Amino acid sequence: MKITPPSGYDEIAPLQKHHRVKLPVAGSAPASFARLHAIPVSLEEFASAGRDYPLVFIRQPDSEDFVAVAALGMQPRQNLFVLSDGLWDRRVYLPAYVRRYPFCMARPGAGARGDRIVCVDTSALQAEGEALYDKHGDALTHWDTLERLIVDFENDLEHSDEVCKLLYEMDLFEPFTMKADIDGFTLQLDGMHRVNQEKLEELPDGHLRKLFAMGAMEKLYAHLLSLQNFRRLLNRRSFFALKPPADSRELN
Repeated sequence: MKITPPSGYDEIAPLQKHHRVKLPVAGSAPASFARLHAIPVSLEEFASAGRDYPLVFIRQPDSEDFVAVAALGMQPRQNLFVLSDGLWDRRVYLPAYVRRYPFCMARPGAGARGDRIVCVDTSALQAEGEALYDKHGDALTHWDTLERLIVDFENDLEHSDEVCKLLYEMDLFEPFTMKADIDGFTLQLDGMHRVNQEKLEELPDGHLRKLFAMGAMEKLYAHLLSLQNFRRLLNRRSFFALKPPADSRELN
């Protein structure tokens, strides 16, 4: 069964009770995550994640669907939050997308229809890994906790998708670009969208009631405030750069 993996995952397969899984060290990130310049976040994370990351919306390819993401770098394939020791910066919020690794949820089959199932990155399936179920097929305590995180995050993402659809229908998204000149080179992030605050505040009462009913209003203001974190990304890039790049190829 071939299932398309999420960004940062290699190949995924449905989790089986007999699997032994190599669980990552708390706070660590797989090497592939060091090249992710954005990762999905749910609206439920906006209050926490918005303190450390710019939260933006991106449009899915060939679609009218939007998803919320945390920007991790000022250019493609740049994650400024994975440190040299392979750990995510302990001073910032650790997104659920990272905490759930090497697990995820997917809908197998054509058209991605049907029930969601828990999957695992096949690179984590190792003989010396940890058992998640006992010999009777009952979930062990640590797996109960992990599974709850995985399922809750997936449910939160689905709710976020519903809010994004509503925002699109209300014509609240506007495209924007972040651009900065550093050491004679230009860094630029394209393809991002934000909520137009003026349009948001001019919505008719019926639309506002819908957003309040979905618990979205405070999340949208957290998103708008988080955009100030792009300056922090630039500062972080300057701090971690050991020397100015010799040419544009070194920017990645």
